[in-house]
Amino acid sequence: MIDPKHIKEDIESIRKLLEKRNMTGVVDIERLKTMNDERRSLIQKSDEAREKKNRLSKEIGQKKAKKENADDLMKQSQDFSDEIKRCTDRLAELEEEFTEMHLSIPNFLDASVPEGKSEADNPVVRTWGEKPRFSFQPKPHYDLGTDMGILDFERGVKLAGTRFYVYMGLAARMERAIINLMLDLHTKEHGYTEVFGPFIVNDESMTGTGQFPKFKDEYYRIERDGLSLIPTAEVPLTNLYRDEILEGSRLPIKITMQSACFRREAGAAGKDTRGLIRVHQFQKVELVKFVEPSTSFDELEKLTHDAEEVLQKLNLHYRVVLLCSADTSASSAKTYDIEVWMPGLDRYVEISSCSCFTDYQARRAKIRYRKGQGQKPEFVHTLNGSGLAAGRTLAAVMENYQTAEGGIEIPEALKAYMK
Repeated sequence: MIDPKHIKEDIESIRKLLEKRNMTGVVDIERLKTMNDERRSLIQKSDEAREKKNRLSKEIGQKKAKKENADDLMKQSQDFSDEIKRCTDRLAELEEEFTEMHLSIPNFLDASVPEGKSEADNPVVRTWGEKPRFSFQPKPHYDLGTDMGILDFERGVKLAGTRFYVYMGLAARMERAIINLMLDLHTKEHGYTEVFGPFIVNDESMTGTGQFPKFKDEYYRIERDGLSLIPTAEVPLTNLYRDEILEGSRLPIKITMQSACFRREAGAAGKDTRGLIRVHQFQKVELVKFVEPSTSFDELEKLTHDAEEVLQKLNLHYRVVLLCSADTSASSAKTYDIEVWMPGLDRYVEISSCSCFTDYQARRAKIRYRKGQGQKPEFVHTLNGSGLAAGRTLAAVMENYQTAEGGIEIPEALKAYMK
């Protein structure tokens, strides 16, 4: 969530933020202002009534000590008690609506984020490698995998419904190899600590990283237990330190986790309905950082390069784009997307999204750090990125390394993991 001082002191900045993000109407600014004004008025009235009641209590005590009549003062004291209760009850009524609205306000964007209306306005920051050339028409991964008998979409549908799939033989082995390559790279060369955590989390965890309350319907729920299947390991990793104060000497904290990910909404309707690009369940290696605020955007550049290096190891052509204001997620202050070239699909496909959330998630999850002994705790900055989405990486390897005979060459970087 954003710093509440913006609501108290500069609500116009929120209106401008919503316009820049193309999110006008997501938050009722006038209602937010009215509620905030009423809350402040009620708190002031309650404080004043409590102060007067305390003063009267002393006078009542003094009168009783002198055996003097204090009935009038006691009546006034009761009136102040009633006023305090009215204010407290009304505050409780307002709090739930105000909190939900506060949580729905998106993060402020970094000044380097370009203004734009859609993904068409995302500038390309850099590219790496070159598109492969084929002496034949390359197949999309779903046709190639089906022809090879290593991707089975029909049985995936039989088992669970649309946008589920089954790997057979080589595909299963290759995705496992890709995951192991990524974990080894990030832990041995990039300095991340590997974590293995739950794939099911409570509502506090989903709220901490920004999925709840606004996007609650987009995720798989276990209502009986008040739990949700994770959309990404970002959720358990970030919430590891929820409600904690970290020692500044520990920062930056860099952690990584492989997990299954579950998305009820698998992208835009009618888009990528075939293959592994938009599915309800997939595997991913996630990268998460907790850093000092002054370093957060430098750490974003490093995190993005950490994710890119996986594609470089696999010798896959890609580009990095900076998301414009309207395409940046609500929780993020700045995001880079890494898009890998898919020759069978004849287009780039997002394979990683790397974001700096400044203190937006840390405020929601109450994650703070202390610079030194005796110093007041401050909110950390959090970052995360896919390092990478394993299913999309598998699809990219299949399409880029396919042969004229209808097979797949194994990339050099994966051979040691597939012995």
